[in-house]
Amino acid sequence: MKKILLHPFFIKLFHWEYWSFNVVYAPIYLYWFILFLRTKSFFFFNTANPTITNGGFLLESKKAIYDLIPSAYYPATLFFTSGISISYIQQKIEESNLQFPLLGKPDIGMRGLAVKKLETWADILNYAKESQVNFLIQEFIPYENEIGIFYYRYPNKMNGEITGIVGKEFLTLKGDGTSTMDALLQLDRRCILQLHTLRATFGSGLQKVLPKDESFLIVPYGNHSRGAKFLDLSNLIDAELTNTIDKVCKQIPGFYFGRMDIRYQSWEELKKGKNFSIIELNGAGSEPTHIYDPKHSIFYAWKEIIRHLHILVKVSNLNHHLKQIPFMGFQEGLKMLKENAQYVKKIQKN
Repeated sequence: MKKILLHPFFIKLFHWEYWSFNVVYAPIYLYWFILFLRTKSFFFFNTANPTITNGGFLLESKKAIYDLIPSAYYPATLFFTSGISISYIQQKIEESNLQFPLLGKPDIGMRGLAVKKLETWADILNYAKESQVNFLIQEFIPYENEIGIFYYRYPNKMNGEITGIVGKEFLTLKGDGTSTMDALLQLDRRCILQLHTLRATFGSGLQKVLPKDESFLIVPYGNHSRGAKFLDLSNLIDAELTNTIDKVCKQIPGFYFGRMDIRYQSWEELKKGKNFSIIELNGAGSEPTHIYDPKHSIFYAWKEIIRHLHILVKVSNLNHHLKQIPFMGFQEGLKMLKENAQYVKKIQKN
């Protein structure tokens, strides 16, 4: 029975956190239609964050977003166009004094796709060669802890609020002194869903036997699609943290709604605004990812998604009326969706 339940089909069937985006969001489309009736626009979200392409819903450039953030708050980042020569990449990395390990990621991201840790020049060469889209080479932040903080501020208010915090447990193996890493992977449902990718990445290295109780970080990214476990830490929201995050966000021009993914050294230091780095800032397309905590039901998830959409439409409406920013037109919105679909196909080949 246990073997059957560890089959990928049943893992996905009995754990809604692994359901496809369209399945999870199918009931939400009705609420979206209600929002359309209120705003007279299917694509009202473009006004949520006026300085970010499409409000940060789709096709927004990470580099353009980083350029809005004070440099002290995010990792050193270099932008490269697809097909650029490796000699030019090497020159820019050396001029910037970036040290290995580094991180490669598409400039327009998609749920952690094509994000890779780069340990050597050979890794960079392969990453640049395989990338069919513009990409970033970024300093790898060594802080062990990572969270996502969902933030909003109404344009007619002085201060913003935090609506959710997600903690991230990276995919890690713990040795028993006798089993190979490959065998250990087959005992954990999160690892099982990553098995094909991990075997391609580590190859024969998975035949290593880890000493008893030794931990091995096998995926160093806080992406749910890459096996990270998401935990709802919203109970940690307090006045000190809210004040710190609000001060940071108000230094980002035109940012009113979205989620910041942050690496940090300690919780107390983060609350004081010390020793942290914003590794991602997502706009109107952000999910309240604390919903993916395994303890939550799909009904809780739907409630939280709708709650955040309610905030999104209010922020968008206020920017629309107070700042006279027009909503995206229907044809323009369809074009955006078509371009995004084409981009997804391209990035999946990386």
